[in-house]
Amino acid sequence: MSGFLWGALPYIAFTVMVVGTAYRYWTGERGWSTKSSEFLAKDSLKVAGPMFHLGLLMAFGGHVIGILVPKAITDGVGISEHLYHIIALSGGIPAGILFFGGFILLMQRRFCNPRMKVNTSTSDVVIYLVLFLTLVTGFGGTLLNAVGLLGDFNYREAISPWFRSILAMNPDVTLMADVPIIFKLHMIMWMVTAIVFPFTRLVHCLSFPFEYFLRNRIIYRRK
Repeated sequence: MSGFLWGALPYIAFTVMVVGTAYRYWTGERGWSTKSSEFLAKDSLKVAGPMFHLGLLMAFGGHVIGILVPKAITDGVGISEHLYHIIALSGGIPAGILFFGGFILLMQRRFCNPRMKVNTSTSDVVIYLVLFLTLVTGFGGTLLNAVGLLGDFNYREAISPWFRSILAMNPDVTLMADVPIIFKLHMIMWMVTAIVFPFTRLVHCLSFPFEYFLRNRIIYRRK
């Protein structure tokens, strides 16, 4: 099971995400959107949307640095482990609060507003559940580790080199052996997120309206 979870499932998740996303784009480009619902509930989106997306960008940036930058490099430039964790927490906790808080507001908007509930699909329910579990395990694990409830666990000596071994096509599953269960669940959840990614509204994050900068301005006049 360990060999499958930490040696095979990451590649399955990446493959499904890449192939599934490409297939969806080629066969159903017209459905490539978030299915905008501002006309159903616009006011509640003014706070929830920016909070969620800003927290997402901050969290993503932190994950990239924490995973791809080896501990040896930060040690080599004079950043001690204690200082590194202070820097990581000073950015990670605000990112988690924004990300998780914005997500809760989006969930409230989606499932507590009668007009929104009617326009909520099964794939919406699935992705909200998957993202919720991903956020809870990630944010919860970070807080538990910060207050010392997970012992002397250091993700930079276990999870980070494991992920880099995956990218190097030489997975070292032994690195995940002593990882706390909450972080193992977080790893599984990001793989589940990657698998369901092509079949949900999440694909919109790969699009950017470049034509917006080149089109003519729209002029509104009073009737």
